[in-house]
Amino acid sequence: MRVTDSDGKQYTIEPETNLSGADLNSANLKGADLSEVDLSKADLRGANLEEANLTSANLKGADLEEANLAGANLKGADLSKADLEGANLEGANLTSANLKGADLEGANLAGANLKGADLTNADLEGANLKGADLKGANLAGADLEGANLTGR
Repeated sequence: MRVTDSDGKQYTIEPETNLSGADLNSANLKGADLSEVDLSKADLRGANLEEANLTSANLKGADLEEANLAGANLKGADLSKADLEGANLEGANLTSANLKGADLEGANLAGANLKGADLTNADLEGANLKGADLKGANLAGADLEGANLTGR
């Protein structure tokens, strides 16, 4: 798959591709297969990653502020220290994902699957977790002030 960033630079993305630090601000990656791709510290602000496959992807420290990850598969992904403020993760699969220290302030996680996810010290202030599955999730030290934790 070929992707063009905001500066016109093109990337070929295959499993295990290293896009660490890449500028993919506002990129359209809807439905892209980014499994096992290294996107650590990448700029993905406002990117469209709806229904993308990010299984086991490395997004450590990535900037995903206001990104659309609705229906994305992030099973086993490393999102530790990632900025997901205001991101849309509605219906996303975050099973066993590492979200340690992630900023999810105001994020939409309605209906998301967070089974076994590690949310240690994550900022979930004002996040929408309505109908999210948190079975086995680690929320130690997480900030849930003003978060919506109602059922379906």
